[in-house]
Amino acid sequence: MYDTLVKRVLFWAERQPDKLAVAFKKERLTYRELAEKMRTIAARLVRMGIHKGDHVLFSAVSRPEMAAVHLGIQYCGAVAVFLDKNATPEDAALLYRESGAALLLTDRPMKEYGIACRIYSLKAIYNTRPDGAEDAASLEAFYTMPGESELAELLFTTGTTGRPKGVMLTYKAVYHILNNTIEGIGIGKEERVLLPLPLNHSFALRVLRAVLYRGGSVILQNGFTFAKEIENNLNEYQCTGLVVVPASIETISRQMQGCFAEIIGRFRYIEVSAGSLSVEQRKRLTKQLPNTIIYNTWGSSESGGALFLNVTEAVSDPEKVRALGKPLSCVQLKFLDEAGNEISGGSGHPGRMAIKGDMQMSGYWGQEGLTAETIKDGWLLTGDMAYLDEDGYVYILGRVDDIINVGGEKVSPVEIENIAGEYPYIRECACIGVPDPKGILGFVPVLFVAVKGNGYSGDDLQVFLKGRMERYKLPVKYIPVQEIPKNRMQKIDRKKLREIWEQKGSESLMNPVIQAILTRRSIRRFQERAIPREILDMILCAGYYAPSGHNMQTWRFTVVEDKEKIARLKEAACETARAAGVYCYGFENPACIVIISNDERNRYGCQDASCAAENMFLAAHSYGIGSVWLNILMTLRGKEPVKQILDEFGIPKNHVVWCMAALGYPLEEGTLLAKRKDVVHFI
Repeated sequence: MYDTLVKRVLFWAERQPDKLAVAFKKERLTYRELAEKMRTIAARLVRMGIHKGDHVLFSAVSRPEMAAVHLGIQYCGAVAVFLDKNATPEDAALLYRESGAALLLTDRPMKEYGIACRIYSLKAIYNTRPDGAEDAASLEAFYTMPGESELAELLFTTGTTGRPKGVMLTYKAVYHILNNTIEGIGIGKEERVLLPLPLNHSFALRVLRAVLYRGGSVILQNGFTFAKEIENNLNEYQCTGLVVVPASIETISRQMQGCFAEIIGRFRYIEVSAGSLSVEQRKRLTKQLPNTIIYNTWGSSESGGALFLNVTEAVSDPEKVRALGKPLSCVQLKFLDEAGNEISGGSGHPGRMAIKGDMQMSGYWGQEGLTAETIKDGWLLTGDMAYLDEDGYVYILGRVDDIINVGGEKVSPVEIENIAGEYPYIRECACIGVPDPKGILGFVPVLFVAVKGNGYSGDDLQVFLKGRMERYKLPVKYIPVQEIPKNRMQKIDRKKLREIWEQKGSESLMNPVIQAILTRRSIRRFQERAIPREILDMILCAGYYAPSGHNMQTWRFTVVEDKEKIARLKEAACETARAAGVYCYGFENPACIVIISNDERNRYGCQDASCAAENMFLAAHSYGIGSVWLNILMTLRGKEPVKQILDEFGIPKNHVVWCMAALGYPLEEGTLLAKRKDVVHFI
């Protein structure tokens, strides 16, 4: 028993014609409009000479036309082949050739690279108007139900050899993939799912199919670059679900800062896939979002989503919170040893995971040898090493190729990452195996760490891990890095890490000064705790040791520790800012504030004050003290009642207040804001 997405869209176009099907910002298609577009596009493709079974390669843009073109291709009996919207002309030409496409639909400028590409505009075919001779009745009659074993889609993934692998999905497989997603997540008809992922990826595709099949609404978004767009879509469409990869959660959190829980907590559920949430992320998210259900899903291009975990329920169990997921009733699992034999003896025995079900691919397009290696006796061999517990939950140890053989002991990099991820001064980490420098154990683990805060110490991390794992699993080196390298789907790029190791070994450019610069965050809420005078004196010393233009040193650092005076200044600044129509960023309960001013006659006053402020911020951070730059007094220096208070503090009348720094022990962790890297230009 199977059905097609085309038939379901036609069904919903009759039952709920005016309901929103797919949207991007202000562009919207109702189910009636989506069905009309689908039919019209199909008719146009036929007039262009596309026949049943032809392959049509098209750019999977995050816009409504992607859904319409996808369905239009299948309506006329052709095979949909998805192209990354950011694909280069070389990549597009390669996929055109590999897939045997009859047509390429794209609006990106293309050139021919040794083959004759037949190219047509994606927008033009989307905007095609029905031919007068083709009424709705004839178009509807034009659709014929395909056989369950007929090829519906070709989904290309990057192969380890560099040659792309074309995953062949039949209509039967597509139906069961979308049905598994509906069952595993519990997608309802009234769902409005925000989908910010690239639509040529299997995770995004199965969500798109599932929501439309159920008659819900899909809200497309062009990535996670601007978290503000998530809030805009929430307000505009009242979204109920959010689809993300693990790294995107961190990006969103950093951009939203203190508003993350308030905004993201409005979703009924969040589904995370294309990588597993770490244990630390699971605990933190369920605590931050108590009214949002968090799902962790395992899937692949070859199988769609197959293992599902309700993290919100599992987090209360110290073992289940580590699980990858649980197979649906229609998914069979077994685990194989290195010789390819099924491992017997019940649960808890790790091996290479193999799965079986109606949702799996029929093979790789044009690669019979690879297909035979991947599908054996009807079982799809995954690249994951995992095991099953007695309750049917699956636990992943890592990719088969990533498992580290330490003197005959199999070590999971994922296990090391999960345990190390709970160390308070690590933002994220990644483990790989490298040749044992002593030449004894074969391979040993090393851990790359992106540090958080200024309390990180490799020795302290070693002590932390010693109490939580066996000795042979302990990393032999800890390598601080600015960021853990990721691929396009934000998964850890272990190949890149191995390249870094081969180039640099354990050498790291992350010295204490660089670590302090890269880990300092703005802190606006502080503990009820005084800063020891000797530490405060060193912070101020760092300020007046900053460079000064022509060494004039005309600056003044006014230190206010009295709580009442700080409160008076804050209240006056907020009141004056409102009257002046200026936004005043707040702070709560600092141990002290430092007002940095400079003689208005000093042409370098702003630069001098800025250098002094930065020195103090970094010095404070090195002692575990938070800080934040506040520049509202520069605007309000001459306005009452702020002027009166600053005069009372003894700040000279001819001084410009370039900065006010709030200092104190942080009440909560600061947020890393997105940094632009395209501002550096070598000439």
